[in-house]
Amino acid sequence: MTAKDIAEAENQEILKRYRNLLRIWKPRNPDDRKIVRKAFRLALEAHRDMRRRSGEPYIFHPLGVATICVEEIGLGATSIVCALLHDVVEDTEYTVEDIRGLFGEKVALIIDGLTKIKGIFDQRSTSVHAENFKRLLLTLSDDVRVILVKLADRLHNMRTLDALQGDKQLKISSETVILYAPLAHRLGLHAIKSELEDLALKYTEPDVYETLVGKLRSTARERSRFVSKFIHPIRQDLIQQGFKFTIKAREKSVAAIWQKMKKKEVPFEEIYDIFAIRIVIDTPIESEKSDAWKVYSIVTDHYLPNMDRLRDWISIPKANGYEALHTTVMGHTGHWVEIQIRSKRMDEVAERGYAAHWKYKESFNISSKLDNWLDRIKEMIESPDSDALSFIDDVKGFFFLDEISVFTPSGEMRILPANSTVLDFAYAIHSELGNTCIGAKVDKKLVPINQPLKNGQQVEVITSSKQAPREEWLTYVMTTRAKTNIKQAVKEEKKLFSKQGRDKLEKWFKQFNVDFKPGQIKQFQLVNNFPTLIDLYYSAATDKIGIKDVKIFAASNYRDGWLNYVSRSSVNHKTILPHEGDSRTGRQPGETAKNLEEDLQGDVTTYGYQVATCCNPIPGDEVIGLMDSENSKTVIHRTKCTQALETISRYGTHFVKLNWVNNEFISFLTSIRINGIDKIGLINEITRIISNEMNLNIQAFSIQADKGITEGQINLFVRDATTLDNVLEKLKLIEGVISVRRVD
Repeated sequence: MTAKDIAEAENQEILKRYRNLLRIWKPRNPDDRKIVRKAFRLALEAHRDMRRRSGEPYIFHPLGVATICVEEIGLGATSIVCALLHDVVEDTEYTVEDIRGLFGEKVALIIDGLTKIKGIFDQRSTSVHAENFKRLLLTLSDDVRVILVKLADRLHNMRTLDALQGDKQLKISSETVILYAPLAHRLGLHAIKSELEDLALKYTEPDVYETLVGKLRSTARERSRFVSKFIHPIRQDLIQQGFKFTIKAREKSVAAIWQKMKKKEVPFEEIYDIFAIRIVIDTPIESEKSDAWKVYSIVTDHYLPNMDRLRDWISIPKANGYEALHTTVMGHTGHWVEIQIRSKRMDEVAERGYAAHWKYKESFNISSKLDNWLDRIKEMIESPDSDALSFIDDVKGFFFLDEISVFTPSGEMRILPANSTVLDFAYAIHSELGNTCIGAKVDKKLVPINQPLKNGQQVEVITSSKQAPREEWLTYVMTTRAKTNIKQAVKEEKKLFSKQGRDKLEKWFKQFNVDFKPGQIKQFQLVNNFPTLIDLYYSAATDKIGIKDVKIFAASNYRDGWLNYVSRSSVNHKTILPHEGDSRTGRQPGETAKNLEEDLQGDVTTYGYQVATCCNPIPGDEVIGLMDSENSKTVIHRTKCTQALETISRYGTHFVKLNWVNNEFISFLTSIRINGIDKIGLINEITRIISNEMNLNIQAFSIQADKGITEGQINLFVRDATTLDNVLEKLKLIEGVISVRRVD
């Protein structure tokens, strides 16, 4: 094809995608159609000479984002315009003022919000990265459409991630699963949340993803037969009683199946709730609750329910607005089956989240806990606690937490995150009540301040004027409000000791001829891992540190090499190899961990190496190196290590993909877990296979038996992942062994 033919074909494809957008949207207002056409023409002109990494015209991307906004989120004309223009200000000569002049104030504000957060994950600085995430969530309180369009943008980027290199795929996927997927979940966008997690798994653990997708395909026909037989009697009764309804099976996402396999430590074949049966009834809003219970009655006429698994989220909806009646029943094949009963309105809110919630709120004046959640997010952002990294920790957990309803003595209901304590409840009522709380009566029974609360309990807080918040209280609470109040109170308490602690520290410094200047004080603070000077002075005043610590600091050549002291004392990683001269490694005495450069290949030549203890990578694992420039180290993680992915997402950490170089004389520590039936000689068979057959060294072996069931963990040195796989396969063949797996 000539260049002219290619250009013509691309123009035809652009026009086809634009018409598809209009077909899905179906605008009723001619003015809406005009403004969307105007935005499309501007985006087409602005991105005319731009191409994506895949080589396709850049305009494909904004058209894809706009289509997601309409088809999968249910947004309207303003959001479509913003989706088409979301990269124009960032990537072209157009300004926000140009957009304001052409499309008005509302569109300009959303475009400005999208432009400000576009580079959120491109920062190397920890504080800048965290503050940018905080700024992203701040847009929730300005106009939630900024976040909705941003989620559509991320989803389209994930769908087209194949065009990027492996390290870029891994970085974007880690950001997605740690921050974007939870955000989609909290806004009620279940389908988008599930797809984001699946696509992230595809790039972080490709082998797992492909294996599970293959297993789902191979068992699809069998599931279809089961579902048809299961729903037949229910369908007949629903028709007979005059319900307008749809009934179908909803398959779990690949990522959800994988999470369940890991949590329960079982193979795919032992996950029986791979799907749920969803019944959606078309009924007036005033009859939703009663009709849902009628459908429940029909279901349980045919199948025995598990009363422990009944969930009524119609009476008390989830924080993201989700409403439904869930039950689990025993199917005709002897397996449990989850049933979800919803109205048509509830189903739309469940699938399209905030956009559908807002539509029904305006139409029927329905309030929702989703609005309360957005208010709580705003409260977290505006908290006086300025620690942005702590904010990320708090809000990330806040996205996924289930909730409980508890009651005051007067019967007022309070919604709290699951696992909240008496102290959380006290602070939810009032900060002063929390600060002076010494316990509570829960359902008339006296309990301590750290007592976890359960759904439906009634709580009466007990206070004392002599009580004051302490630092350990932070381990007792779940809510950001409680944490913020405790931190503030503790901070004020510590300030009272600042002068006393500073005077003691100055005296100790002078005893060892160390200059008591800001630079040296800061070094001492970092070496001893104190987050602030207030914490340092408080610890000195209360004798948590003493003259011995200053002596060590003075002797550690702080003027020239204090960073070496930091890397020894505060980095929670082990060296890449066992101790020098250890016969199990094949190393000779005198060789050091820096020789790992012989074993790994990657762009990390100016750094030393450490193996992360969180995932214990071994040769054969796919690995990445996280750069720690402050300590001149590259920390080696498995690519699927959740701690590594979270570090990349939270800090914007620079990393490189690494490859192992074959070296049969080096051994690496790993752990395996064994479950089985207790019998005489089991330990002997296990050790015979590992030590005699495989010629491997065991570092530690712990095993215990209870009521005929044996559970054990073995730490052993292996050369690579292939050796480990061989060990696992041989151990599985031992009579009485039920499961053997590597410990992550």
